[in-house]
Amino acid sequence: MSIYDKLLHIRGDHMRYDVKTIDEYLKAIPKDRLKSINQLRKTIKKHLPKGFVEVLQYQMISYVIPLKTYPKGYHVTLNTPLSFISIASQKHTINLYHSGIYANKDLHDWFINTYISYFGKKPNMGKSCIRFKEISDKTLALIALLCEKMTVEDMIELYENKDQNTC
Repeated sequence: MSIYDKLLHIRGDHMRYDVKTIDEYLKAIPKDRLKSINQLRKTIKKHLPKGFVEVLQYQMISYVIPLKTYPKGYHVTLNTPLSFISIASQKHTINLYHSGIYANKDLHDWFINTYISYFGKKPNMGKSCIRFKEISDKTLALIALLCEKMTVEDMIELYENKDQNTC
């Protein structure tokens, strides 16, 4: 099983909202999460390198490499853009899924060490999932740095060499 197959499986454990658009997603999540989700969206959009686009994918707000840029897309599901970052409102947390953290050990280690330097403890996270009980200014600053770490080209290269890069 490739790392992307595993990533999709990992993402299968989250709460899903039966929505078709980002606006519907925002209306479906608990109201007390709306400000935090929108702060994350604003931070991600401001700090992601050019080429990623915001879409609703896997019932989450996602930032993907569009098919016009990478026509191969996600190899398991025909005509599906390659996912990079997703945001999900869960039962107890707001989760950020990051494909690069899952597939790139150096990026993973950088994130863990930087998180510890910001918060004085290890993050609550799975292989690609970072769980937040709250979104603070420090959280947004860290996510901004994380977003700047990989370009579209970096992600495509990582994906194409996925079986060699897994943490």
